[in-house]
Amino acid sequence: MSREKPQAQTLNKHPEEYEKDLNPNAMRGQNIGAGDAQPEKSARTAYDVKPAHRRFNDFTDEALREIPILPEGSGLLQGATYIDLKEEHPKEFTATADMKAGPDNWYVNKREVHYEVWNRLIGIDNPERTNTGNSPE
Repeated sequence: MSREKPQAQTLNKHPEEYEKDLNPNAMRGQNIGAGDAQPEKSARTAYDVKPAHRRFNDFTDEALREIPILPEGSGLLQGATYIDLKEEHPKEFTATADMKAGPDNWYVNKREVHYEVWNRLIGIDNPERTNTGNSPE
């Protein structure tokens, strides 16, 4: 049994003259390598998006600055967890490779937000970590 890591699919798995017809998006959904620049790293935040700022007025400005909202047209990472802040009650969902941020979305990637802020965004009132045992009684 090989101990090598699985590699991305090769781009040319069909005869060249049929490649574009049979496999138009050969690498779509592959989360490998550096890829595109991570849009959430340079995205506007909930502080910058005025309707979001007004909607979440009970958050501090500092907390709002730590909530990056994906720009329109940004691809979502396959398997990553997001919420759409435009929803009245944002719910977590797992992205697929074909998903993109549209004009009617304020997508936020869970990995980019502190867990306490994330919990408040999805409506969990008690952001404290739960006791997992191993504490003196």
